[in-house]
Amino acid sequence: MLNAKGGIEADLTVARLEEDVFYIVTGTGFVTRDFDWISRNLPPGSCSLADVTQDYAVLSLMGPASREILRAASDDDVSNAGFPFGTARQIAVAGRKVLALRVTYVGELGWELHLARGDAAAVYSALMAAGAGRGLVNAGYRAIETLRLEKAYRAWGADIGPDHTPLEAGLAPAVRMNSATPFLGQDALLAQQSTGVKKRLAIFTPDWPDTVLLGRETIYRNGERVGWLSSGGYGHSLDTPIGLGYVRHPDRVTEAFLAGGDYELEVAANRVPATLHLAPLYDPNSTRVKS
Repeated sequence: MLNAKGGIEADLTVARLEEDVFYIVTGTGFVTRDFDWISRNLPPGSCSLADVTQDYAVLSLMGPASREILRAASDDDVSNAGFPFGTARQIAVAGRKVLALRVTYVGELGWELHLARGDAAAVYSALMAAGAGRGLVNAGYRAIETLRLEKAYRAWGADIGPDHTPLEAGLAPAVRMNSATPFLGQDALLAQQSTGVKKRLAIFTPDWPDTVLLGRETIYRNGERVGWLSSGGYGHSLDTPIGLGYVRHPDRVTEAFLAGGDYELEVAANRVPATLHLAPLYDPNSTRVKS
């Protein structure tokens, strides 16, 4: 969801449950903000918005064996043909109703399982039993963070926000630019598409493998300061530090401009040579996510 200048105000998942019923999911810390933004921008009398956060629990089942585990815990069809990426379905796990969303924030096959709070313990136990011997473990947020950096998934509040447009963030494919249904920010994006962007999000890997990236490290291009990292961390699957950050130029930032520079990151007062990437470092074609 965008503001009038094309900036990203909310990063949401929306599932259509019925012809005129939609289920909106946002990050844990953004419920109040996003509810307010949507409420203030709804056309009067068009629909109603209700916060049902307290009614639901969410379990994320993600990883290479997630389909095998879910199949063992449910009689529903969770094959790729029966349950493709980007869809939502009601299924049953341990005899409980579950709204399963086939989405991921870790760059692997997986599902978000939304269910009544009172059913969470039973479904969790069934999944853990089905995952025994299949590598299922509990994972914390730092594990999610390292995996999303490898896949270059943007984090709202760090890599994207009201001051970043989808074109600047490399998210143009997520916008139907010439939609016949007008949307807030459409004119600004069309104008920016015509004139070009003055900053662009890129991925960086330092050439020194023991470098510790935390975010906010200065980016140098050909010896000149051009920006800073919005996120930083370590990609354990790839065994390399990874940073995301915007490269800026007052005229225009094109892919040719990005590719034509030599980069360094300033880390603890040291200039560290770095390589710029535009495609995700892990599974750039999302084969693992969509199969």
